[in-house]
Amino acid sequence: MRLSYALLALALVTPAPAQDVRPKDVRDMAKAGPSAIPKLQDLLKNPDVDVRVEVVKQLTTIGTQRSLDPLILATRDTDAEVQIRATDGLVNFYLPGYVQTGLGASIKRVGTGIKGHFTDTNDQVIPPFVVVRPEVTAALGQLARAAASTDAQANAARALGILRAKAAVPDLIQAAHSRNTEVIYESLTALEKIRDESAAPQISFLLHDLDPKVQAAAIETTGLLLNKSAVPELIGVLNRTRDARVRHAALTAIAMLPLDSSRPLYAQYLNDKDDKMRAAAAEGYARLQSPADLPTIDKAWQAETKTSPRLSMAFAMVMLGKTQLSEFSPLQYLINTLNSAAYKGVALPFLVEAARNEAVLHSLYPPMASGTKDEKIGLLRVLARSGDQSSVAEAQKLTNDPDNDVSQEALRTVRTLQARL
Repeated sequence: MRLSYALLALALVTPAPAQDVRPKDVRDMAKAGPSAIPKLQDLLKNPDVDVRVEVVKQLTTIGTQRSLDPLILATRDTDAEVQIRATDGLVNFYLPGYVQTGLGASIKRVGTGIKGHFTDTNDQVIPPFVVVRPEVTAALGQLARAAASTDAQANAARALGILRAKAAVPDLIQAAHSRNTEVIYESLTALEKIRDESAAPQISFLLHDLDPKVQAAAIETTGLLLNKSAVPELIGVLNRTRDARVRHAALTAIAMLPLDSSRPLYAQYLNDKDDKMRAAAAEGYARLQSPADLPTIDKAWQAETKTSPRLSMAFAMVMLGKTQLSEFSPLQYLINTLNSAAYKGVALPFLVEAARNEAVLHSLYPPMASGTKDEKIGLLRVLARSGDQSSVAEAQKLTNDPDNDVSQEALRTVRTLQARL
């Protein structure tokens, strides 16, 4: 009897073997905060995948610099869910809150596999002043090349885009050779965000992909990476395709790659019945930057009734020299549209591009000081992307704005400009 009591007492004070650890034990352990990280890292060797998943969750929640090494280690796990959650955890360190909307947030175990879905919105990127550790980029690049599942591979590609990981461009190009549509699509989107123009010729084989989603993404990436040598291929795609999405992407990409020889094409589509084709044609005229085209665009602008092509025509007129601000001027129209939830995402990139012209940039300073909240935030984002040294002082003026959202955006803009200039 005494022996039995002695054995019971010994069991109560002896730590449970690693294989007996449960997810609840991991959560309890993590309550100690950063000091628990070494013990949590040891549990990444635990044979129970549920334990390893919980470890990654808790490392992400702790979220300090010391969490990065174990999260990098977790990307090498053999389980897809662990890899996905580790990827999201790494991104979350540089983009707080990402883990709540990343792929890991939607994952469910189904038998021996997992199911999750990517959000349709894929426009997130970290600010230029945020520096990502090379080891993080290398770990995610390896996952983009090969992972425990195609979802984990595609998720890593998405993460590299969000982190603007230029060093991972070779990994993304290899991933773009995948047979999986989602992996290819996420790799192309990541390349768009990174904007390394040297990558453009290496994805040209996808311009003729049989999947319209992939083909349209490849076309868009080609335009954004400014691959002018692809224009003849893009014209060929435009003339042959029956898919509306591919047609839109092809003309939009051609408009991003301005050649005088494309002017007849823009003229052909400026009066097209399709709103998106009219918009793309106007953008083509904009980037040719020939003032002689202004009467053509002005006439189309006066006749246009749909918002999307009208915005493109306003952009064209600003690019062709109509940079003055007045109640009904094209530039004021673009600024006013920053107040529209539906169309500010269209107006903002146009303003970013137009503001690379010094005259346009300086014209934005007065409305930035006196505009609505949405106009101030939008114009600050324009300055962050296209501003020059004079823009720093203009952004600093809004760091004391009574609206907290505006003042915080102003602080981010100042930091971005200081890192970029």
